[in-house]
Amino acid sequence: MFVFAALYIALGFGALAALATMILRIGTLLGECPQSKRTARAASVTIATGFAAIGAGGVILVGAVLPLMAEVPLTGFLGALGFVALCLGLGFTQAVGTLRALMFDAQPKAPNTAAA
Repeated sequence: MFVFAALYIALGFGALAALATMILRIGTLLGECPQSKRTARAASVTIATGFAAIGAGGVILVGAVLPLMAEVPLTGFLGALGFVALCLGLGFTQAVGTLRALMFDAQPKAPNTAAA
């Protein structure tokens, strides 16, 4: 059981670190635009740290269930890892959507000339 728990921790936090790094890299790429440079960088750091904090809590909470599955360690390990991967993926999708929305709000607004 100790091997499965150690493997779960390594894979769970590894996935969390990889996704948080991706958020920061997406923010860096969006930060190349001269108009929204500050917004992209600040938003990506803020969103990535929030994602990492919430994701770490999720990995720990799901990992706390592993001892309850001591009778079926492989099934518990795979189930917990799959659930964590699903939750982290959904959180990543939400984080990138938030980053995109902030970038859209940072764009200069064109005057509405069609209404006149």
